[in-house]
Amino acid sequence: MTAAAQSDAASFPVRKGERRWTTAEITKIRTQLAGEAAELRDEIERAESDIADRLGDSVSDAGDDQADVGAKTYEREHELSLTYNARDLLVQTERALARIESGTYGVCESCGEPIGKARLQAFPRATLCVRCKQREERH
Repeated sequence: MTAAAQSDAASFPVRKGERRWTTAEITKIRTQLAGEAAELRDEIERAESDIADRLGDSVSDAGDDQADVGAKTYEREHELSLTYNARDLLVQTERALARIESGTYGVCESCGEPIGKARLQAFPRATLCVRCKQREERH
């Protein structure tokens, strides 16, 4: 974390009635997010390698019956889906880290109000306050 982000931890917004962020709390969230980002990068790299290996196996699968082909296709599609989800989670994680560094962490991207410390501690990637998230999910 940059020195500016550490020294400004108390300036991250909180909802009325919540205690200000401490440097230790922000550091903990940042460390958690950075660790998760590293794990996601490793997971994506392994999955992409596995997918490439499976695609290369398609020539050797030429004699398989329809059930085998269907099962292998399902496995490939499932792996692709998991990889896309991991990529999406990585983008959210990196975005949260960037918001911490820029000092905008905790500000709702829709209404500009504080997201809430408790919400961010439970879900550190949150970019919307509860009210805006509920409104988004209804649409």
